[in-house]
Amino acid sequence: MAYRDFDLKKVKQTFELQIDEQSNLFADVEPRQASLTLVQTLNETVNLAIAINTEKARSEMIIAPILLEIRRQAHYEISLFSGTEFNIDAPRGLSGYYDYIISLSKEQLMVNTPVFMIVEAKNENIKGGLGQCVAEMVAAQIFNQQEGQVIEIIYGAVTTGEIWKFLKLRGSVVSIDLSDYYIGGDRDKILGILHRGIKPPVLT
Repeated sequence: MAYRDFDLKKVKQTFELQIDEQSNLFADVEPRQASLTLVQTLNETVNLAIAINTEKARSEMIIAPILLEIRRQAHYEISLFSGTEFNIDAPRGLSGYYDYIISLSKEQLMVNTPVFMIVEAKNENIKGGLGQCVAEMVAAQIFNQQEGQVIEIIYGAVTTGEIWKFLKLRGSVVSIDLSDYYIGGDRDKILGILHRGIKPPVLT
């Protein structure tokens, strides 16, 4: 069993989680203006990725540029990992590969603590990716605790690149934003929510 084998019902039962569904969970988050670099990149790549319509294309052409933008905004004080194996508790299914991990450490050669955000790329099935993303967030929570650096909130996102859905894990409560955010009209809001996770310890 691995992260990908979890749906929302199974992850809730396995780890005794409470699911809190909210509309506009991140309503208080201010949009964050995209750099000219990101604007130009997405102008070139979004329609191409959607036309190709594979998870790989969306991941490389839309998701990765957005996460690199967050890393630039953090003045390279965070690390970004892609396709990383992250085995925390294999008997309980917390093993396998993440699409993207963001850590508050600058070290890039290995995943270091604390991990604070998980981004799971899906071709078109946002809802189907929620259980996997939550399982990965639980694994990140355990990883941080084992390393003695407890982060109060672990953030997560399931995205097609075009559509983003955000989650957060605090203790045993998983809050899921029922609102979807679209790269076409909500780009700066997406950046703002991603920025929320790194702002307290990194940015002024």
